[in-house]
This record gives sequence, structure tokens and C-alpha cells, in this order.
Amino acid sequence: MTLLSVNVGRARAVDYTEAASGLTAIDKRPVDGPVRIEAPGVPGVGTSGLAGDTVCDLRFHGGDDRAAYAFAREDLDLWEPELGRALANGSFGENLTTRGLDVNGALIGERWRIGEEVVLEVTGGRIPCRTFAGFVEEKGWVKRFTRSEAGPGALLRVIVPGEIRAGDPITVVHRPDHDITVALLHRAATVERTLLPSTLVAAEWMESGLLALARQYTEKYARA
Repeated sequence: MTLLSVNVGRARAVDYTEAASGLTAIDKRPVDGPVRIEAPGVPGVGTSGLAGDTVCDLRFHGGDDRAAYAFAREDLDLWEPELGRALANGSFGENLTTRGLDVNGALIGERWRIGEEVVLEVTGGRIPCRTFAGFVEEKGWVKRFTRSEAGPGALLRVIVPGEIRAGDPITVVHRPDHDITVALLHRAATVERTLLPSTLVAAEWMESGLLALARQYTEKYARA
């Protein structure tokens, strides 16, 4: 299991973002050399966990629960024939492009060591938005991405900060005692919300937005 690339983005003005600023940094590009990654601060205030990376919409991105976003090279490869074009590492706005790691099958709360020191923890999966759709310029993209077998990719929290770089080995160092995967939580949050109450066994590790959704649904429906 390997980190193929570390990808960062700079803010630029576009006409398709939902951010009030009109800016997005979804266009992530691989960088050479080591990149510092650390906990960026509370959601809504903290930005990206990666040095040199920008977050433009703090409502949905950045902060400790969403310090980085990982997507598997294998899943980019699955999308290439459907989109009819090559997809470079970073093409889906991911900070970390991996190979050999089951990103979508990872458990919420699972921990990965990258390189010699950095440890990251899985907190959830990406919910696609208008900015993502505008960036890839594909009709019906939000629905297509949501329902795809390729999976959403994983949001990550920084447990042990440090430097990472392309080529670093990835090791799964902890798996919690439940069965809520990134893919299952994504399905519960999007197309099968009756699953949300069952995801709360992973509540202590979930990113704040998905956790709030699961709790709100459970309070409204599961106790009716």
C-alpha cells in the first residue's frame, strides 16, 4: 500500500462554486518533496491539514475532522473509461492519491500510518457538491458520483502530524470493533438513510457533519 502523490490546490475564481467568496481550490496538483500535515483546527475555522493547500468553503471542507481527503488510484482508473479521458492524480480534488489501499472499505476510525511517523484516522466519505460537478464538467455528476461503485473516498483526521511524500508506504495500524465502512456511511448519508441509526456505533470517530446528520435522523425517525 503506497501513497502515490500528495496534491494541493490554490484558490481561484470560478462561476460554479457554492462558496460565498466565489473561490475554489478543488484543482489539486501533485507536489514534489515532503509536505507537512497536521490538525488544522475546529471545523468551520480550520482549513486544510496540508501545508500549501487551500480550503475555500469552510462549511463543508477543512477542520480537524476533514484535514485531508484520500482517493484510490484504482477508483480514478475506473472512472477513466466512463469519462473518456485520463485522470491525473488529484483529478477529483483529493489530497492523497493511494494505491493498494481499500479506501472505501476502510472502517470509520481506522488508522493509517503513512511513512515513518504520520498517523491519519478515517472519519467519513465525501458528499459530492455543485463545485465538484462544475469542476469535472459532467452532466448529472452529483448523482453519478453518489451512486457509483467506485466509492466516495475517505476524509481523514490527523492523529500524529509530520511530513509525508509520494512513495511513502501506508500501513493500517488500527481497526475499530464495528462494521461501519466509508462506503456504508456514504450510502446511509445519501441514498439509504434508514441505515443512519446503525452508523452511530461509529459516532466517536465520525466527522461532525455526518455525525449530526445521523443523530438528527435517528432522533426524528428511529424513535417514532
